[in-house]
Formats: sequence, structure tokens, C-alpha cells
Amino acid sequence: MNIFTKYKKVFLIIVFLLLIAAIGYLIFLLFFKSGETTTTNQGANSTATTTNGQLPTANNGQGQVINGETGGNIPSTGSTANSNGQQASPTANGGLTKVDTITSETLNPSMTSNGSVEYYNKTDGKFYRIDKNNQITALSDKVFHDVQNIVWSPTSDKAVIEYPDGSKIVYDFTSKKQTTLPKHWEDFNFSPDGQTLVMKSMGIDTETRYLAISSSDGSSQKIIDTIGDNGNNIYPSWSPNNEIIAMDVEGVDADRQEVYFVGLNDENFKSTIIEGRGFQSTWSTSGDKLLYSVYSSTSDYKPSLWIVNAQGDNIGTGRTSLNINTWASKCTFTSNETVYCGVPESLDTGSGLIPEMAQNSKDDLYKINVATGNKELVAVPNGSYNMSNLSVSPDGTSLYFTDANDSKLHKVTLK
Repeated sequence: MNIFTKYKKVFLIIVFLLLIAAIGYLIFLLFFKSGETTTTNQGANSTATTTNGQLPTANNGQGQVINGETGGNIPSTGSTANSNGQQASPTANGGLTKVDTITSETLNPSMTSNGSVEYYNKTDGKFYRIDKNNQITALSDKVFHDVQNIVWSPTSDKAVIEYPDGSKIVYDFTSKKQTTLPKHWEDFNFSPDGQTLVMKSMGIDTETRYLAISSSDGSSQKIIDTIGDNGNNIYPSWSPNNEIIAMDVEGVDADRQEVYFVGLNDENFKSTIIEGRGFQSTWSTSGDKLLYSVYSSTSDYKPSLWIVNAQGDNIGTGRTSLNINTWASKCTFTSNETVYCGVPESLDTGSGLIPEMAQNSKDDLYKINVATGNKELVAVPNGSYNMSNLSVSPDGTSLYFTDANDSKLHKVTLK
């Protein structure tokens, strides 16, 4: 018996291990060693390359990153170019547009009436205001640790602050006072004057679950209606005209639901049928129209935007599909007929049913006239952004948004 025959199994094992090592090394060379990923901006026919593990600099077309909110002024970054030399316009003109990164990680920023943006900084636990000149100032010296959610008053002087353990407070940034709210209160929304809250009071027993209102400090409570085991169908949402405080959305069939509007005084409002499920909504500035998104089999289960009249005897009339696939939570009204929306460049079938499918989608910015249905591409951001929390300054010059993936606050100059 020769040596090969005697040690045949050993030789085969060694050869097999060497083969596995070679394949692993090839995979490493192909996919990991370069340390670069390529992102294609389909809307602008351009490609941008970034290096893993490194923050973008102020010269890579994504503006300037501010890692701390210690105050001061953010310098202008100017126009930038993408990797193939295509220039990003400093002002939105329907093509590739520069995006300025204003802050580090934020949570639920809110536009004020004078054009400033108020926000919570996740890094240091403080609240700040940034004005139209990019000047940052602290709203309070108080530190709020590990805030999970924020609901701002329309008057921007107070907010409901929620924590992971279920604790909730209302903090008044003018008086520097805070009030503790019951843990079983949830889904808050302020009245237009910021003096009253509507919420769901979700007691342990279904018999003690209500739609209710209270003063913003948690006192003067009033039950509006019983909820029972129907809590998931109730959407507190105070209309700007003070007429509606919540909506009750009930299923009709597989592709339709009926929206019942709830007022403060047991009014017998009309209802309206909506063509789909996954209801999200936002009010027009006057509160007489409701922009909403739903998904259905007719839209390949992608979110689709609709508009409907939602005031008085006109409730349910004028219901029209805007023929655009995005969520209402990605939209903001600037007038009663004009809305800006972040619209994914592409969506997979079923993304309305499973929104996580669109987590890495790249959004373009559109302007929509809800009266005529006209849609205008405003900007193709120079970078890959999943837009949320959109707001436009009162003078219409700037649009702010947060990236759903990195929570940073960004700005697009509209004019």
C-alpha cells in the first residue's frame, strides 16, 4: 500500500479545506476589501460612492453635519457635484438638488409660525430651536433622557414627551413647567390653540377605555365617547377648523373602509368611504380637506394618496385619487391646496401592507395641487434620503425633513 492510498482521506480533507479557504478569500476580495458601496440616483441618472464607516464631509453633496448642538451659526456649504461631475443646484429646480444636513440625530422636529424649527437632540437629550439663518439656541437647559416620542403643540410652546417605560409628561418651554400624565393615556393630539389635548384613555378593562379630552396640563378631563375593544380603529386628530377631534375607521370589506368623524359635542357628522386599508391622514391648512393614504389590491398593495372634502355637509364629496404612491406621513400642506410630499422612486408590491419593505427607498420631492391633481417634481436630492417629518417655512423658501434611517435634520432650499 503506497502513502497516497494509506492517507487518501487525509489528503482529501486537506484539499477540501484549501478549496473552502480559496473561495472565502475570493468573496472577501469581491465584496469587502474595497470597503465601498455604490448608490445610484436613478432620478438624476447619476452615481455617488461613499466609504463604509466614515461620515460624509461637507463637500460630498450632502451638506454639513453638525455633531453637537452647542449653538452658533452653520456656514453655507455652496453648490456641490456628484461623482460624475453633475452639478447639484443650490435651489430646487426640478433636477439634482443640494441638501444641507443641519443637525445630528433628532426626533419629531416641528415648524414654528416664525419659520424656526424646534427639535429634540437624541445625543445630549436637550431641545433646540434653529432659525431661518441656521442659528441654533437651546429651548431649555433641562435634559430629557431617552425620549421615545414627541407630540408638539401647534403653538410650539409645549409638547407631550413620552418615554420607553410608558411615562408621559407635558412640558411648557415658556414657563419651564412640566405636568405628569397618566400612563394609560396615549395617541395625543393638541387643539389648534394648544390649550387642549385629545387622547385615548386605555384602561385595563374594555369598559374603562374612552376617547377623551383634557386641558394641556392634564386637568379638566371630559369623556367624549367609549372605545371598548375598538382602540386600534380610533385616530385622534384635531382639525385646524376645530370641527373634528378624531376619526373612527371601520372595515367594510377587503378593500374598503368607512371613516366616521367625531366632534366635541356628539355631532351627527356624515361618514365617507375610503378605497383601501392602512389609513394615514393629514389635514389641509383650513381643515376642510383630508389628505390620506391607503393600500388595496388595485394599487398592488402600495400606498396611494387620495383627497376628500371633510367639513360639514361636504364630508365625503370630491374624493379623488392623486395617482401617486406614497404615504400621507411623508406629506405636508403649505396652503389649503398645495402639499409637498416625499415620493419613493420605486416601491415593491405589498409595501403598503409592510412599510418596512420601503425602509431603504430613495425619495424625490414633489409638489401637488390637490384641487387639480397636478404634480410637479421639485427636487431630486443629491443623496439617498427616506423623507419623514416634512415641513415648509412660512415664507416658502425652505423645506425641512428628517431621514427616517439616520434621524438627522436636513434642508432643501426651495427658492
